[in-house]
Amino acid sequence: MAESGQSRRPHGNPPHYRRPAPLFFEPAAGRGDEEEHFFDLESLTDPGELLGRATELAVAFQTAADRAVEYQAMAAAQLADPARFDRLPAAAIADRAGWTEDYAVKMIDYGRELLRRRPTR
Repeated sequence: MAESGQSRRPHGNPPHYRRPAPLFFEPAAGRGDEEEHFFDLESLTDPGELLGRATELAVAFQTAADRAVEYQAMAAAQLADPARFDRLPAAAIADRAGWTEDYAVKMIDYGRELLRRRPTR
């Protein structure tokens, strides 16, 4: 589960989604003959600017990872739904996702909680 995301909100309240930090720069186009570049961070010489841009990236990627984990959990819960004729056991979901069976059970429970809190359309 996204334990880092869960610790940021009081228990019982719906999750508060943070918007990813806007990136005000684009990575340079990669060329095959050059060394690898990561969002052009290696070209920054000012440590303050480097810290700021690297922090923006870290927040954006962490936010994206937290949201992806929530979607994994909701998908696992849907796949394990007893109302589905083709439901999967936790072991099969664990195998598909590369998790342990115990972790799959926790993710299924977390996904069910997220689905219950989801606003109806």
